[in-house]
Amino acid sequence: DGGTAGRRCGGTAGRRDGGTAGRRCAGAGTVTPPLPAGLGGDRRAYTQDVFTILDTVSRWAIPLMIALVPAWALIKRVDVYAEFLEGAREAVELGVRILPYVVSIFVALGIFRASGAMDLLAAALRPLLDRFGVPGEVLPLMLIRPLSGSGALGITAELLRRWGPDSYLGRLASTMQGSTDTTFYVLSVYFGAVGIKKIRHALWLGLAADLAGFAASVIIVQAAFGRR
Repeated sequence: DGGTAGRRCGGTAGRRDGGTAGRRCAGAGTVTPPLPAGLGGDRRAYTQDVFTILDTVSRWAIPLMIALVPAWALIKRVDVYAEFLEGAREAVELGVRILPYVVSIFVALGIFRASGAMDLLAAALRPLLDRFGVPGEVLPLMLIRPLSGSGALGITAELLRRWGPDSYLGRLASTMQGSTDTTFYVLSVYFGAVGIKKIRHALWLGLAADLAGFAASVIIVQAAFGRR
C-alpha cells in the first residue's frame, strides 16, 4: 500500500505523495508494482474487455460452424448436397408426423388461458410465493413456461420492457427463462416423433426440473443482486 507506506515514512513527502513516498521509503527494499487491470487496477476496463471478447466469439461461432460442417464433409468425401436433400426430406416427414401433437398442445394452452384458469391459479399461488420473495409479476411466466416457449418469451419481453433488464424482476425473469424448458411441448414433439404414447414418469420429472429451475433462479438472483 503506497499510501500507508508514505504515511509511515513521516515527513512532508510522505504526506504529499503517499504512493511515491511509499515506494521510495528508506528500508523498504522493494518497489511495489501497481495492480494489473482486472485484478483491482481497472475492473471496469477488464469487464468491458471480457464482454468484447464474448461478443466477438458469439458473432463468429455460428458462421464458423456453418462453414466447418461442409468443409469437414468435403474432407471426408461426403456428397454434401445429397445428404442435405435427404435431411430435408426427413425433416418434412417428421414435421408432418408431429403436427397433431403440436396442434393439440397449443389448443390446450389457448383453452387454459382463455378460460381464466391461469388467472385463478395465479391468484391462489400468489400468497404462497410472496413469502419467498417471488413477485407476482413473474407468476404468469412460471405457469406458461412449461407449456409454450413463445408465450413465455413474450411475457419475459414484456417484463423487461416494463421494469428494465437490470431490475430485480428483469433479472429474475431472464434467469427463469434460461433455466427452465417447455416440458409439455418437448414431450409432445419428441415422444410424438418416435411414436411413444405412454410417457410414464417423464412428465412429472420434467415438471420437477422446471420447479427446481424456478427455485434456483429466485435463490441465485437474490443472492447475487438482492431484491432491488
